[in-house]
Amino acid sequence: MIAKKNMSVMFICTGNICRSPTAEGVFRRLVRDAGLDGTIRVDSAATNGYHVGEPPDERAQRQAMRRGYDLSALRARRIAPRDFAEFDLILAMDRSHLRILQRLCPRENRHKLRLIMEFAPEQGTDEVPDPYYGDADQFEQVLDLLEAAARGLLRTVSAVA
Repeated sequence: MIAKKNMSVMFICTGNICRSPTAEGVFRRLVRDAGLDGTIRVDSAATNGYHVGEPPDERAQRQAMRRGYDLSALRARRIAPRDFAEFDLILAMDRSHLRILQRLCPRENRHKLRLIMEFAPEQGTDEVPDPYYGDADQFEQVLDLLEAAARGLLRTVSAVA
């Protein structure tokens, strides 16, 4: 892991309206609750520009709010070239996102690219499934996975932050 005083983490999914803003909201609250909000910067973005400027999906917001995560202020954006230099970790929700990021990312920054579920190996999956075409249960499953991954990520980065 990257040993530095201040750290920045970005979460990536397809449209930045379901999985990655949920990951951002979950991790942001864990960071705040740990008293590290001045030390760890958190953001999210998309691999595609389908929903730029839009808030997270209403279903994602509703399920997140039931667990105390407010996503309402977040707005979708596409990953920008500068993000590869500015962020210490860029965490993809699935292997397809990781492949896109590997193509876009300058070689010198590729070591920053990982799958979010690497931080929760006990979950038995390396991908967060896309709930977009699913129902409330799929959004709940995403929250379960992302909470586990966010806890593992926080343990890792707080040890070096």
